[in-house]
Amino acid sequence: MFETSHLHPMLVHFPIALVAIGFLADLVSMFVKKELCFSKLSFYLLIVGTLSAIAAVFTGILFTSDMSGEAGKVMETHELIAFITLALLVITSLFRILLLRKPESNKFKWLSFGFYALAAIAVSATGFFGGTLVYNYMMPL
Repeated sequence: MFETSHLHPMLVHFPIALVAIGFLADLVSMFVKKELCFSKLSFYLLIVGTLSAIAAVFTGILFTSDMSGEAGKVMETHELIAFITLALLVITSLFRILLLRKPESNKFKWLSFGFYALAAIAVSATGFFGGTLVYNYMMPL
């Protein structure tokens, strides 16, 4: 039977995969200047990854139970890094949208790349702490 508590674990894999692959596409686009498909792919994966991160964060807030003790501390860290990840993704998305309006702007290009890198690291850390909750404390999110 489907329960709302299953939504968060079902959705968390999307931002992890989309942001990681999107950042790799952005990295490739820095070296392969003539081929625009990597830059476009990176942008679309960023937008879909940001939207899926919003869904993952909100299902985590709404449909997961509170934890106490050591698991509660890990959950607090997981939540904090999830909010940081979401903020980084929104900022990166805004920079990339501004870059669409001013494609010649190197400032937006490098800012978006830097924030994308931080977001990719942050989404990995969020996934790590979420996995720690599930596998070390055997508590489903």
